[in-house]
Amino acid sequence: MLSELETVLGELAMPPVDLHPRRFGRVAACDGGLIEVSGLSVPIGGLCRIDDGKGATLTAEVIGFRNGRTMMMMLGDSVLLRPGVPVRPEGRPGMLPVGPAFLGRAVDGLGRPIDGGPPLRSRAEWPAGGKRTGALDRASVREPFDTGIRAINALTTFGIGQRVGIMAGSGVGKSVLIDMIAHGAEADVVVVGLIGERAREVSDFVERHMQGEAAARTAVVAVPADHAANLRLRGALLATSLAEYFRAQGLRVLLIQDSLTRIAHAAREIGILLGEPGAARGYPPSALSTITKLVERAGNSVESGGSITGIYTVLADGDDQNDPVVDTARSILDGHIVLSRDLAQRGQYPAIDVGASLSRVMSDVASPQQNLLARNLRALVSAYESNRDLLLMGAYRPGADPLVDRGIALHPQIAEFLKQDVAERVSLDLAVGQLQQLIGNDQ
Repeated sequence: MLSELETVLGELAMPPVDLHPRRFGRVAACDGGLIEVSGLSVPIGGLCRIDDGKGATLTAEVIGFRNGRTMMMMLGDSVLLRPGVPVRPEGRPGMLPVGPAFLGRAVDGLGRPIDGGPPLRSRAEWPAGGKRTGALDRASVREPFDTGIRAINALTTFGIGQRVGIMAGSGVGKSVLIDMIAHGAEADVVVVGLIGERAREVSDFVERHMQGEAAARTAVVAVPADHAANLRLRGALLATSLAEYFRAQGLRVLLIQDSLTRIAHAAREIGILLGEPGAARGYPPSALSTITKLVERAGNSVESGGSITGIYTVLADGDDQNDPVVDTARSILDGHIVLSRDLAQRGQYPAIDVGASLSRVMSDVASPQQNLLARNLRALVSAYESNRDLLLMGAYRPGADPLVDRGIALHPQIAEFLKQDVAERVSLDLAVGQLQQLIGNDQ
């Protein structure tokens, strides 16, 4: 009781009064969203308030320096910006607000509520770039993570503290799949970053997940596609910082970022605005390194005993699985789920391509028997799919290949096994039992 009272009093305590003279600069130039400010030295990542002279206040973020001037980018619309207006720094550069107050709330990239509720009051802060630790502070993944999805639990089992990518083209079901995971997964805290997505998807997600008991353990950070690039990137950093804060409390956190590609697009806009040359298909090196830095912040912590299980959606532009963002994400993540447009067109949802999907920690978190069963099912699916055209043409002769024959015989049951209704939840134990029942005697 006393400790809770001390916490409340600490939050209500007034911050020390800053008696230093207030610094300010002036807008010297604005070109394509890039603002140059003279007479003001502010660290990269710091926020500044711009007074337009008519009572309105604009907000900008420092993104670089050039020729003695500070380079900034607006966090909103720049139509009211005028040359010579004063620019004043505010807040602590590089720090983001975090804390339990975010649970049950939906906020934007600046931590301001978008759910119609009261302003958040939290004095806790976390570095936007995270707290860097040694490589050995990342504990190994040893416990399975129950997603509630039968195909994933049985064939590509996730682990607590794993980082996984869900990769697909547009309109194949990535958002629906993470919606199912958010509903069915077992975690102490769920942090969802909806970055660069449609505003309708944001409102639908908040309406579905911010109700009942699940709302008390869920925090949503949403920055739709029509917002500034640096605000989108700031939203991704805020979601990751929230997950790190709760992990430091010893909690098991599920972090969902939708989507990693939109985050890379935002970083690309900022890099190109600063004059950085495009390297891989127009992506500057800083855009791809942003993905690596963001993903590496998830995982298990030896110090606190907490964990961040990261689920990241990756949009494959033009269904190209060798897109630079897809390739970079695949190389740094601990596994990937590939969604197939062909399977989606056949009516199989979730449209998981079993052969192309992989969990790099499955051998550590699943039993040898389950790993054997999963390999057998993969072989049957691969044998059927590779000969599907011959089957449709009637050119395959039964008995030519025993593995193909078994794949043909079990195909209807396997297809039903891989399907799952959106509202259905299949536990890890039940999924393994159904896998055993399906092909356990077919080895």
